[in-house]
Amino acid sequence: MPCEVRVYTTATALRFDRSRFRDVLGRFCTGVTIISAVHDGRPAGFACQSFASLSLDPPLVSYAVAETSTTGPRIEQSGAFCATVLKADQGDLCRGFGRSGADKFAGVDWRPADGTGSPRIAGGLAWVDCRIETVIPAGDHRIVVGRVVDLSTPENADDALPLLYYRGAFLGPQAVPGPAAA
Repeated sequence: MPCEVRVYTTATALRFDRSRFRDVLGRFCTGVTIISAVHDGRPAGFACQSFASLSLDPPLVSYAVAETSTTGPRIEQSGAFCATVLKADQGDLCRGFGRSGADKFAGVDWRPADGTGSPRIAGGLAWVDCRIETVIPAGDHRIVVGRVVDLSTPENADDALPLLYYRGAFLGPQAVPGPAAA
């Protein structure tokens, strides 16, 4: 049976309802990370909720960054990044990394990741240190694929909960009882 092929033109895209798109996809809850690197000797970073596991073999992760971002190109030029997975109590830290133009690292405790030297932000739930494998243009964003060179969790990570982003706001998860033991 032949496959139906639909061609979407710029005119079709212009009729698209962006607010409905944001409303519908805003109902998909995500974790929150800070993507960071060192560029020209200075730390750079931004808040990101599109970080995702991509492949186990080889170990790859990805994130998307807006074409309009001024921090994204600096991270890409560094050739490496560290993703810090944020804990539920790090909403203020995340807001700081969501701002444009500010010194986002002022007062932030971090140390260089062992593999790439990218900033590993203290207090995170986990860290994933990567070398940039490829960058893919995707609409008004770029998808950055990183090869994992190191990753870790702090000793107390099992007791911590992640920071979540849902419908434009941060949430902390609530424990949901699992199935009863048989």
